[in-house]
Amino acid sequence: MLVQVCVGSSCHLKGSEEVVELMQKAVAEHKLEDKITLAGSFCIGKCNRIGVTIQVGDKTVTGVTKESFADFFAKEILEPLGLSNK
Repeated sequence: MLVQVCVGSSCHLKGSEEVVELMQKAVAEHKLEDKITLAGSFCIGKCNRIGVTIQVGDKTVTGVTKESFADFFAKEILEPLGLSNK
C-alpha cells in the first residue's frame, strides 16, 4: 500500500511534519514496514483549511491533523489491511 503525505507549503504549515512522524511511528508499532510504502509528496491538489492531505493508494484523505491521526490510521490503513487497531 502506497501512502503519500503531502509536504507542500500549505500542508507543511498545517503540521505535515508531525503527521509524517506519527505515520512512521504507527507503521513501526504495527510492524507494517513490509506492507506500507510511506512517501512524501508535494501538493496533491486537495488543500483545505484544517489539516494535511494524504493519498492512500487511489484515495485522497484531507484534513488529517495530529488529533485526528489515530482515527485516520485505523480507518484508512488498518481496516483495508484487515487489521484491528491494537
